[in-house]
Amino acid sequence: MTDERENESPALLEWAEVEEYIQRASDAFESYRQYPVPQRMDFLRQIGREIDTIRTDLIEVSQRETHLPEGRLRGEIDRTINQINLFAGVLAEGSWVNAIIDTADPQRTPIPKPDIRQMQLPIGPVCVYGASNFPFAFSVAGGDTISALAAGCPVLYKVHEGHPQTSLLVGSCIERAARQTGMPIGVFTLLMVARDVGIQVVTHPLITAVAFTGSFAGGKALYDAAAKRSVPIPVYAEMGSINPVFLLPDRLKLHAEATATGLVASNTLGAGQFCTNPGLMVLLQSPDTEHFLSLYGKQLAEQTCHAMLTPGIYRAYTMGVERLKSMGTLSLLGEGKKSELAEVAVPVAFRVSGSDFLRDKTLREEYFGPASIHVVADDEAQLVEIANVLDGQLTVGVWCTDVDIDSFRVLFRVLEHKAGRLVINGAPTGVEVCHAMVHGGPFPATTDARSTSVGTQAIYRFTRPVSYQNYPDRLLPIELRNGNQPGIWRKVDGELTRKSI
Repeated sequence: MTDERENESPALLEWAEVEEYIQRASDAFESYRQYPVPQRMDFLRQIGREIDTIRTDLIEVSQRETHLPEGRLRGEIDRTINQINLFAGVLAEGSWVNAIIDTADPQRTPIPKPDIRQMQLPIGPVCVYGASNFPFAFSVAGGDTISALAAGCPVLYKVHEGHPQTSLLVGSCIERAARQTGMPIGVFTLLMVARDVGIQVVTHPLITAVAFTGSFAGGKALYDAAAKRSVPIPVYAEMGSINPVFLLPDRLKLHAEATATGLVASNTLGAGQFCTNPGLMVLLQSPDTEHFLSLYGKQLAEQTCHAMLTPGIYRAYTMGVERLKSMGTLSLLGEGKKSELAEVAVPVAFRVSGSDFLRDKTLREEYFGPASIHVVADDEAQLVEIANVLDGQLTVGVWCTDVDIDSFRVLFRVLEHKAGRLVINGAPTGVEVCHAMVHGGPFPATTDARSTSVGTQAIYRFTRPVSYQNYPDRLLPIELRNGNQPGIWRKVDGELTRKSI
């Protein structure tokens, strides 16, 4: 193996050791935030190069720990490196600091106008808790870590117990990149700790923000622990979603088979272990709906999945499915093929009436895995009522035609309040890493619907706006000085410009 630590048994840190690492991160913050932007860019890009260098080892170890197929892992490593380089590009372009300048007007009456300038500054050491289902893209060098480092914040990363050796390998990539680019000691630390210590980290007064991807119980525990602090801090917890999909009549009349194929593939992708897995589908009662449900059930019967990520996730899924099967209001719509291999999820779909769905709040819970519930509404009014009672989601999808869009305007307005990403005629799985992406949503999908954990806007979770009033030019951050040496876009007296003042 590339890194000899891959063969070591992970040793859990004691709280006293964790405190020392937190202090080291705090000590690194002031110098790191002032590093020249090109140096921070080199750091990020070197992380990507280090990961690429050992990708063969990473895939081998991750396959053993997560059971994910090689092709999926290769793609995820590519995505991880691409998002690292994307954030390096954000630093290079520079306008992310949101520089705003209102120049002075000493002649203004009745009182003179002061010179006021604003930009985003990093907030301090950040603790990141990675995901079980994405050993690369949402883990050690994932979007949370990289956006925090890009903002100028040191990162302490709590290793997920589902893939500790993979985490050690990726962590070593970041550590080597930090050494090679001259970063301060403490800019990144890998924490191998027990769960109770992981929660305790949130309460440390030097931690300034938390990023988490995982279960509702885990995210809420971190949020509650942070709320008990004497000084509150933001907790950006992405906690899952059932990602409702509304299937409208004209779409099913014209494209039932293609719609079923797309949604079956999305629901069973990766053994259903995506936070954007479509777990709820809502339809109107009609012969076309019956045709679609028949197609969905038949296609699902042909599906097989690979082993789930961990024994605990498999147990939770199978218990959840058995619970659904025991409900008298649900009927089995279809079930995939069983496997002789251990801990392999069996895809399953259920049908329920709109009235029964509205009466039973437990049907709106997430069943993490390749399970789906298909709700058949009596009429349009009930379909909209179902949309209204839904909790906050990461995504909401609508499969429709132009005819449907004209007929269901009210539905589209309701859904705007329900999710961070609205999808037309596309599967919710597959989150594009780009400037416009929102991977977040109203509670309980996340603890803060104003942010995203994917895309370049994620950087603002770890910054705060600061105004400088009547500062001499030489004391201002370089981005706010009159000369605009970085050449970035700034809003000067209400207008965007790259010109000097």
